Amino acid sequence: MKRRVVITGMGVLAPNGHGLEEYEAALREGRSGIRYIPELKELNFACQVGGIPQGVEAIRERYFVPEQLISMNENISYAAISAVDAWRDAGLTVPSFDSDEVDWDSGIIVGSGIGGMDTIANIVVPMVNAGKVKRMGSSIVEQVMNSGTSARVGGLLALGNQVTSNSSACSTGNEAIFDAMTRIRAGLAKRMLAGGTEGASPHIWAGFDAMRVLSKKSNDRPEEASRPMSASAGGFIPGSGGALLLLEDLETAQARGARIYAELLGGHVNCGGHRMGGSMTAPNPTGVKRCILAAIADAGISAQDIEAINGHLTATFADPYEVKNWTGALERGPENFPYIQSTKSMVGHCLGAAGAIECVAVVLELYKGFLHPSINCEDVHPEITAFSKSIPHQTVECPDLKIIAKAGFGFGDVNSCLIFKKWEE
Repeated sequence: MKRRVVITGMGVLAPNGHGLEEYEAALREGRSGIRYIPELKELNFACQVGGIPQGVEAIRERYFVPEQLISMNENISYAAISAVDAWRDAGLTVPSFDSDEVDWDSGIIVGSGIGGMDTIANIVVPMVNAGKVKRMGSSIVEQVMNSGTSARVGGLLALGNQVTSNSSACSTGNEAIFDAMTRIRAGLAKRMLAGGTEGASPHIWAGFDAMRVLSKKSNDRPEEASRPMSASAGGFIPGSGGALLLLEDLETAQARGARIYAELLGGHVNCGGHRMGGSMTAPNPTGVKRCILAAIADAGISAQDIEAINGHLTATFADPYEVKNWTGALERGPENFPYIQSTKSMVGHCLGAAGAIECVAVVLELYKGFLHPSINCEDVHPEITAFSKSIPHQTVECPDLKIIAKAGFGFGDVNSCLIFKKWEE
């Protein structure tokens, strides 16, 4: 028997809010976290807006002691703050460094798309080129290696189960959650933190600007810049942040009297193989549909049971194709299509953190019974106007909402889909 997996804690540090209360309020209000960034103009970026969490330095200083902060760049900081929040939210205690106790039943999978690029660009490259290698300090390696993020959190919380970092482009956060779910299902862990993180750095965003996939249309109107499913969308808006969900096997959660937000029914990850229209930057539509259908099968539900979709939906040319892939996989046309929304309309595309930040939104929606709006798409793309009634432009109160599908489709033709269900005793 597969163990049932539930969510008992969450932490989020998003461009439009830190913590569940602030983040939920922003989602309900349709409040954007996209801001004008003068540095991007100074660096000659075409896109000069982005999503960056606010007040992080003050949060870091409240959460961690100076010795810990020395080895925490943005990427690690976002993950560490979110991890501590999720741990405490689940009713667990952050251990003391004086204790020798290790939690052998708990682990973490947290990834990023590009990671510590800011440390590499601002410290490693200039100091190496200047011949000042010995002055870089002993914490450089852990800040630039991908697994430094999970390792740092593992140390903060004394985690003794699997502690690792994944990287799968925009699908990273979803993939981490899927992998954590499968580990718990197999009885290899009782609880796992899972999610994604991504620092805010021009050095991370520069390649996308060079590819001309970032929007340059709304530099003077940042809050209107991220426009998924819109006819006037001009590319995605870069974002950053972190989020972690605490996944736990149902029996363990109930035994300790934990509050349960939602159940993770199932999921799937795959790749389109860069065939049949798929490439490094475009999804193979057959791969996308296979991923959705496999997730539905793994969850033990039918396509008709899905009431809402939190899409990948980045505000690029791919949005209409994504909607068409969903309708093909679900065999549900405009007349009975589920609600479909894009959290990226408010936070931008947070790259490796995107899936996790958006999954927190999904779980909050199920727990509180609402659907947040997809902002900035009053002019729905002409190829999907038939689906307009399925796009919420204002918050929809729906206390009976039960099942939401969360998708992520990333560079490399990689796909992920998770199925969340409202928790009912």
